[in-house]
Amino acid sequence: MNKKTFIAVAVATLALGQLAKAQTNIQVFYDFGSDRKQVTTTIEGFYNDNWGNTFFFVDHDFNHKSNEGTQAISGTYVELARCLNFWQKVPVLNGFSLQVEYNGGVYKNYFINHALLAGVDYFLHTPDFKNTFNFKVLYKKIFQGVSKVPMQFTFVWGMQDLFGLKGLRFSGFADFWWEDHVLFSDKSGSLPSAQLSHVVFISEPQLWYNVGQHFGVPNFNIGGEVELSYDFGSSRGFWVRPCAGIKWVF
Repeated sequence: MNKKTFIAVAVATLALGQLAKAQTNIQVFYDFGSDRKQVTTTIEGFYNDNWGNTFFFVDHDFNHKSNEGTQAISGTYVELARCLNFWQKVPVLNGFSLQVEYNGGVYKNYFINHALLAGVDYFLHTPDFKNTFNFKVLYKKIFQGVSKVPMQFTFVWGMQDLFGLKGLRFSGFADFWWEDHVLFSDKSGSLPSAQLSHVVFISEPQLWYNVGQHFGVPNFNIGGEVELSYDFGSSRGFWVRPCAGIKWVF
């Protein structure tokens, strides 16, 4: 490695360490989806270190109402991912990481089975790190589930100061994976005849504006997201569920 390349890599690594520093935030949404009409909270964390990074989020839905009038959390979904990268200062290879992940949850009307994932993450960014993009290719093992194509493809993006407006951020993710549905040959549902493999899709693009910067509270953001999904959970077909919310960055 020549001196010029070494300096460029060192500057990029320092910039990444500064801009991708540890962050925890909480988001509170109202989901306007026709099948939901509920409040959802998300606790999210990203932590960068010399061995890679750790990411997690936990969703809680608040729409449980019992006959006795009790109101409580009706569902929880958890995702935890670890990217390993011991070669952050090696040109060409430093964009690649090894990733392991767990996800699963339970909602009022259905379960999301435990799943373990492992694979490769590739990271792209602009020189100032304001615009980032991750592409992940993962093997996916769904417990108590069957998939003839045990793979997931994930795209994650972030665009800071969108259109040159300081504090405006566009971010989100998109997941594609395969699951098999069992088809039954009789009305009783007791004689399975075949398994149909189909693609499941979910994406949650978010738009946030750091309104708090104008009155000395840069932690405070307003905005929202749109959940786009196909055959996700118990919902068949394509769904669009807009949400409005606030976000506080700790």
